[in-house]
Amino acid sequence: MDMLGGLTASEFLRDYWQKKPLVIRQAFPGFQCPVSPDELAGLACEEAVESRIIIEDDAGKPWQLHNGPFSPDRFNELPEQDWTLLIQGLDHWVPEIADLLEQFRFIPNWRLDDIMASYAPKGGSVGPHFDMYDVFLLQAQGHRRWTFGGHCDHTSPRVDGTPLRILSSWDGEETVTLAPGDMLYLPPGIGHHGIAEDDCITLSVGFRAPTLDDLLTGFTDYLSQHAKASEHLNDPDLKVQDNPGTIAPDVIDRLSSVIQEQLGDRRNLSLWFGQFATAPKSLDIVVPNEEPANPQDLAEAIRAGEQLRWNEGSRFAYHELDNETALFVDGEQFLLKGDARPLAPLLCAAARISMADLAEFAGDQALLGLLTTLYNQGSVYFE
Repeated sequence: MDMLGGLTASEFLRDYWQKKPLVIRQAFPGFQCPVSPDELAGLACEEAVESRIIIEDDAGKPWQLHNGPFSPDRFNELPEQDWTLLIQGLDHWVPEIADLLEQFRFIPNWRLDDIMASYAPKGGSVGPHFDMYDVFLLQAQGHRRWTFGGHCDHTSPRVDGTPLRILSSWDGEETVTLAPGDMLYLPPGIGHHGIAEDDCITLSVGFRAPTLDDLLTGFTDYLSQHAKASEHLNDPDLKVQDNPGTIAPDVIDRLSSVIQEQLGDRRNLSLWFGQFATAPKSLDIVVPNEEPANPQDLAEAIRAGEQLRWNEGSRFAYHELDNETALFVDGEQFLLKGDARPLAPLLCAAARISMADLAEFAGDQALLGLLTTLYNQGSVYFE
């Protein structure tokens, strides 16, 4: 893959993914950023857009964080340099940015998070830090000098007096300057520090990495909503104890058996995780259509060859069960059986759905109803 500097996707995953950094010169040759600094500033003024400004020296305070939305006048008050504007989930609002994610589909859909834009004038930075997720840093405009290397964790010393996790004593191991089209891959825990050499925009393609706490609490919350969760623990074989204060070993065995039975149900785990992993990050962009369509409307559009694509903020995934396929879209599950099962991988393969293949399913009223549901809930739309 040219995007990976000539490496195949398998070679990259084997040798670099979550192992070591990789600098890729001209991963996207001739790349031109689809958004301008002024457009990013405009988005930062929108209520639904997550935005932040980081100022390195804010009236004597180090690395101060300001959360949006901002008023237009806020940008006139900023210093000439040494600050950064961050726009989270830029792909949710700009289809051309969302299209970049198609280049990263060698990573499973459920692992992809979003694309963050970082605009900075000369000297702008978010400070030396580390992330606990994988990231590709694509230089979209101008030049940024990156120093990176060395493993960091929660014990690494940090700068006081800032809400940000800025490393206080870190030198890095390698320094490179990225030009438009260049890209840097960083695994989790690698320290890095990027400083703008001129007005520049960097696009960060980030990946989801749920914590064990997220997984445990999410799954147990899911299990607690099932009908069996209201059943009481029973003990029909209870025996008289020498001391009533004793919690007998067979009680712990019984508890272990009950909990293992619930946690060990792979079907429940699969259905929960599909919903968990596809829950939309932004509820402000995956919204129901104001003018709902009916199945006939969808059928006519498909026959006409109109291009159906995912909402930029939507997440699609599927999982093969024994006798059915579970399709997950924006936190909802749909169970497909028989001839309907191939629809799930078709819908999940790419943001722009293959209309030639989809046309084969358009005559099935049940599947057409599913597509209509996805359309009306805002998960797909016609370009």
